Amino acid sequence: MIPEILQKDAPVLRKKAAEVPLSKIRSAEIQKLLKNMAAALNMQDDGVALAAPQIGAPFRIFIVAKAVLKMPAQTEERARMEDRRKLKQEQGYLTFINPVITKLSREKATLDEGCLSVRPLYGKIRRSKKAAIRAYDERGNLFERGASGLLAQIFQHETDHLEGILFTDKATEVKEMRQEQETGNK
Repeated sequence: MIPEILQKDAPVLRKKAAEVPLSKIRSAEIQKLLKNMAAALNMQDDGVALAAPQIGAPFRIFIVAKAVLKMPAQTEERARMEDRRKLKQEQGYLTFINPVITKLSREKATLDEGCLSVRPLYGKIRRSKKAAIRAYDERGNLFERGASGLLAQIFQHETDHLEGILFTDKATEVKEMRQEQETGNK
């Protein structure tokens, strides 16, 4: 059964997530959780990343669709992309276990942002334009990765989830927007 993505009132979304012991990363429990996260995200046309607490698992894990690496940076252009679900399934996911942002650029931008757990709200949020992160992958290998644009925004959004912070805690100009409006289908 594909897990449901929890909405903003779920208590787990407001708690700091627990680190995954390194000895447990390759465990059946964590590997099943990663599969469940991918399945839940695959069902969402408009989502590109998911944190474990969003499906009720209080662990410091998030996944990002590899397809995001090829997506345009502008929200309006992303919203018009067709077949996002298929693209995500074909390309798979990047896994970040026990992630730590190691560097944020001083240069910031005000960006449009939404969240699968805060539907149907969107808002403007100030985020660093660049970010670097250190985490473990699904095999327990430590890695570091730098990012700019959309991926840097995702790193910041998802690590906020792991601290019990929702984007609406920081956003301005929060508005309700239905998916039909976002994609231009009226």
